[in-house]
Amino acid sequence: MSNESSLRSDPTDPAEAVGNDEFAATYRENLADTLNLDSWHSGTDLASLYSRLESEVAEAVRSETAIEEQVRETVFPRLATRPGAPDCAGVYTLDVADLPRLHQQVLFAGEVEACDGTSVVHDTLPVTIVQLGVALVSYHGDEGTWSHRLYRRDLRAAGIDPIEETLDLLDQRKKRAGLGLSDRRDQLTDLARRGLMTYAERAVLLQRSSATWRMGHGNPTPYELITGSGMPELVDASVVMLRELISDHQKFVFVPSAPAQRHYLTLGNALRPLEYAIIDTAQSQLEAVASGGYRGSEWGPRGSLVAKFAEEIGPEIVLGAFRSSALAPAHLFYAHREHAHAAAAIAIADGALQEHRGFPMLIDIADAVCSSTFDSSSFAASIQAAYSIAGAPYRYLSERQSRTK
Repeated sequence: MSNESSLRSDPTDPAEAVGNDEFAATYRENLADTLNLDSWHSGTDLASLYSRLESEVAEAVRSETAIEEQVRETVFPRLATRPGAPDCAGVYTLDVADLPRLHQQVLFAGEVEACDGTSVVHDTLPVTIVQLGVALVSYHGDEGTWSHRLYRRDLRAAGIDPIEETLDLLDQRKKRAGLGLSDRRDQLTDLARRGLMTYAERAVLLQRSSATWRMGHGNPTPYELITGSGMPELVDASVVMLRELISDHQKFVFVPSAPAQRHYLTLGNALRPLEYAIIDTAQSQLEAVASGGYRGSEWGPRGSLVAKFAEEIGPEIVLGAFRSSALAPAHLFYAHREHAHAAAAIAIADGALQEHRGFPMLIDIADAVCSSTFDSSSFAASIQAAYSIAGAPYRYLSERQSRTK
């Protein structure tokens, strides 16, 4: 459940305009045709929709399979020799005989602990409450859960002029988004939620785990921490914590669920079961974020601090792909360059426990512990009970919150 936008443009930037030519090139039809309801199918005409669906999927699979063969023939042999490639770059195969050893002596022996986090926002007019939760697990069981709540109130009585307080309150709320919605006008809640949860996940792996190997969800150096999510002090804390996790501990593996690097996933899907590829370092990605995220006097020397972090830590992190089974898709992984092969083997072995997913099951267990421990329904119910005690059980619920499912 971790927010894992590995490296991307600023999420608060407005969307770029999309012209008709770009729309037509992407979807193979003009925007005007899409807007024309005469081109839409009746809800009862499902047969033609299924026929188009089957042909489009079949053609996409054929094309993708052909590309995968080309990747194996032309791209894989060049991974180790291309400029800037890490020393360990290349394609490797995990011996199937190693799986029982990895399962029994590493994973099931408790030598790997995984962490995942979740966050829930309950937004009402009087108060916005953010709940952050993090779980640390191993195959020996639940190693611990931690939570923190943030309370945001636009109005906190300060004993000043009531008229001034009222006008100030109206001005603050004018700048915020609609109830339960997220946009550029209300960045604080989202930034605090994403940035602090992402920090807590990695800090728990570093400071609360006692296992030899630490497994995380997402990117070890995510966008939210490198930019501080708009909070300069978060950059200071993140740089110190991540240096210790990456450079000092070293034995980690991070696996994202929805990575932005589709080109690397394309390489990964050309892998055979139990194969893994070490493709690149994280240096260029970190430098791209560091060069674009620090403006204004409030950042002071932090721009150079993060640039130095990218220069020194970036080459230590390698990015690769692995495939655990014939049924499952490939997944990306991040590891320290000195332990990349062991990290890939652990990710493959854990993913092999779920043949259809090929995703490390320990991360899924951490996610399940988070979902059950920090259940959003229980969170909402406790807040609703507090409003009832305060004499306002329904008054401040938004339409979505009071809607019958």
